[in-house]
Amino acid sequence: MPPNTTATGDKPGKSGRKKGRRARLIVLVLVLAVVAGTATGAYWSVSAVRSSFPQTKGSITLDGLSGPVEVKRDGHGIPQIYASSDADLFMAQGFVQAQDRFYEMDVRRHMTAGRLSEMFGKSQVSNDEFLRTMGWDRVAKEEYDTKLSASAKSYLQAYSKGVNAYLKGRSGRDISLEYAALGFTNDYKPQAWTPVNSISWLKAMAWDLRGNMQDEIDRALMTSRLGPQQIKELYPDYPYARNKAIVQQGQYNALAKAFEEGGSGSGTSGSGGGTQGTAGHARTAASSGPAGGSGATGTQAAAGSSMTSQLSRLYRVLDHVPTAVGVNGQGIGSNSWVVGGSHTITGKPLLANDPHLSAGLPSVWYQMGLHCRSVSPTCQYDVTGYTFAGMPGVIIGHNADIAWGMTNSEVDVTDLYLEKLSGEGYLYDGKVKPFTSREETIKVAGGASKKIVVRATDNGPLLSDRDGELVKVGRKANVDTAAPDRGDGYGISLRWTALEPGTSMDAVFAMDKASDWHSFREAAGLFDVPSQNLIYADTKNNIGYTLPGRIPTRPSGDDGSVPAPGWDPKYRWTGYVPQSELPQEYNPARGYIVTANQAVVDQAKYPYTLTTDWGYGTRSQRIADLIESKINGGGKISTDDMRQMQLDNSSEIAKLLVPRLLKINLDDKDVRDAQKLLEGWDYTQDADSAAAAYFNAVWRNILKLGFGNKLPKELRVKGQCLWVEKADSTGPVDDDTKVRECGERDATQAQPDGGDRWSEVVRTLLDKPDSDWWKTPASGTRPKADNRDELFARAMIDARWELTAKLGKDIDTWSWGRLHRLFLKNQILGTEGPGVVQYALNRGPWKLSGGEATVNASGWNAAGGYGVVWVPSMRMVVNLGDLDKSRWINLTGASGHAYSAHYVDQTDKWAKGELLPWSFSEKAVGGTTSDTLALKP
Repeated sequence: MPPNTTATGDKPGKSGRKKGRRARLIVLVLVLAVVAGTATGAYWSVSAVRSSFPQTKGSITLDGLSGPVEVKRDGHGIPQIYASSDADLFMAQGFVQAQDRFYEMDVRRHMTAGRLSEMFGKSQVSNDEFLRTMGWDRVAKEEYDTKLSASAKSYLQAYSKGVNAYLKGRSGRDISLEYAALGFTNDYKPQAWTPVNSISWLKAMAWDLRGNMQDEIDRALMTSRLGPQQIKELYPDYPYARNKAIVQQGQYNALAKAFEEGGSGSGTSGSGGGTQGTAGHARTAASSGPAGGSGATGTQAAAGSSMTSQLSRLYRVLDHVPTAVGVNGQGIGSNSWVVGGSHTITGKPLLANDPHLSAGLPSVWYQMGLHCRSVSPTCQYDVTGYTFAGMPGVIIGHNADIAWGMTNSEVDVTDLYLEKLSGEGYLYDGKVKPFTSREETIKVAGGASKKIVVRATDNGPLLSDRDGELVKVGRKANVDTAAPDRGDGYGISLRWTALEPGTSMDAVFAMDKASDWHSFREAAGLFDVPSQNLIYADTKNNIGYTLPGRIPTRPSGDDGSVPAPGWDPKYRWTGYVPQSELPQEYNPARGYIVTANQAVVDQAKYPYTLTTDWGYGTRSQRIADLIESKINGGGKISTDDMRQMQLDNSSEIAKLLVPRLLKINLDDKDVRDAQKLLEGWDYTQDADSAAAAYFNAVWRNILKLGFGNKLPKELRVKGQCLWVEKADSTGPVDDDTKVRECGERDATQAQPDGGDRWSEVVRTLLDKPDSDWWKTPASGTRPKADNRDELFARAMIDARWELTAKLGKDIDTWSWGRLHRLFLKNQILGTEGPGVVQYALNRGPWKLSGGEATVNASGWNAAGGYGVVWVPSMRMVVNLGDLDKSRWINLTGASGHAYSAHYVDQTDKWAKGELLPWSFSEKAVGGTTSDTLALKP
């Protein structure tokens, strides 16, 4: 036992015999493969694998506790902690999370600090360079030193004390199997946990939920191949009439009225116009290609060739940065809705939430309850829900009075700037200003340390410094004749609200103990990054929505949709939207609120431009329609109704396209046979559906033929090569005027990804059958297309033979689940470790129902394939009428230990759409407790 603890009682519940046999097998394989023929093989054994499993029964003495603490775990290993002081509660939370998830916590803190190379060696140096440039841990330290309340600091200190109590005296092999694997290649040893390690995770979370930065890059990259009108067609206006915004009453209405009458809140940034894509905006980089007619002149922009080169190389850097919770800012969605008591069976609100995040092993979420035995000024918490391992408090969940959920608001909190470099400085307002710079040393396991210099402008860190080629490109960049002289070239900087110290950690603690709408709103006001849609319900039958966050205001005419010239003062942020003027809604007359990444407000009627890049509301409107259908049918909504809504597999784009696809005349009998699968199909994407498999293949090929093959290489899938016309060719197109051009983007990030933006693109073009988008050349024996219906026919042919290659010629054997599979992978080692280590740590596949732009959002990227890339990372339904009748589920399990019984023990149920009982009261928790651990001072 570690020297600071003493223990009595049993070790934790063991895995079953099947788990034990697999554990023995993997130990044998690892020993033979990694250390074959050496005495080191004795290092690993079945007992060594199990030695890191947490003690869950008996008692442990912990230095630093002021009183006894109980940790009660249910049959899935989910802990509920009972203490008599806030400090003991959060210390115990740190200890217990470290028991189950310390390796995950350790990787996270090394990622946020740009120190992955210390664990994994030279393969992570480039990631560390980028993360050091961002400086997340530096901002986190500044938050801790200057922004957080004394109580928040004390909770963070108590949490760190608990983590370190677990670490003290434990070797790597005592902590996790992964450390044993690392031990064969380096001598890495985990260091003590600090409060800053916890705060930094909020920065990583904010990075993955950062809003429209990806669209900002993509729009600029498109200018090398597409003109302003073409780009606008790929970013259509939000369909407010069809897909309702979140806020339809309340704070928004008052502001809208004032705005329409000519008044507005302070710091307005213009109307925003309600325009979703503004590719021809004055900010847009002028292009020497087809987009040259954008009208950008003088210092408004630099040439498209400069911007494109800079951004394409920047994207390659971004593409390799490990994700925290999302898919590098792409495809991030979530569902959350609340139904008031007037529409429910219980007569009290029901609240559902399922954030859509990247799939990892273990899950990003850790289920937990934090209970004061008696709530008082010295012990203020009685809360349960989903936490982040490595952070104190509960992020999403409920307490005795209120419940809340979150979805990404997608507001625009980032801007990229093209900076004019000059010697040791950069140009701003006609003068050269010196860089702010610092030197960073990156330590590398098994290799020499590397020093880098991080430079920043007043806008933010110079991201382009992290790619040597970017510097060369900047020096050679073509620029508009009225733009600044080339000099030392150009660079790309980032301004982002999360790089300014804030109070989000205070917000977590405040929300956990909020008791009504007023205190919840006050707590939400502290949640500055990432800006999230927050929904609310309470036991007194109130429901609400609020949008918190530090959201920048920009000068009139600047909507933040594309990169801006950093040397021009006209493009600097002018302030932030006042918290009092952000949208909110409380007890709307309709009796429910839905958030699923759609527009928060009708942008044309709101005085602040929140973003130009909302999700397009496909999921949110489907949820609203399901609620309305139940209400209008005279029914009342139950907890299980909410669960069933979360599992809705309906494809809205299929409803739009299938009737047209069934009218297409096809000559090939095999293709006609596939077409017949769509006859009578109910548009649901169940895992066993052959029709869903074929339709999604047709959809993927429509997007590829109509749009993907026309996008620049920087947006297309890596390795996908096309023959394209040379940029400087002026005569007839023939083989001599074409060059082979290959895509550069990772398959999970490429475009068109098939999300609801692309559904809206296709919807708006359906009534333009002769649009150039519907034209595509012949390929081999596949016919060319000159209009919409011919392209649809070609897509149906291509889809038939694609699925024949993947699933076989017999369509009776096809199913969506055979294409749409989920693999769960361990952080870093599960993707970059030796194959045998990946086998030991990873799990899957699971054949999933659902799809992109579907309520049951098991996301896939249509450009890259059918595999699952993001998922409902958890699901919950809170019953405010009886909190003990609430339900929840996690993607994986409570444990991060590869051969624990609780490693993936929730995944099968999650995949089937089942939910687990969620006990809250002490009596209910007692009834579901399997193991009890006493922590003693």
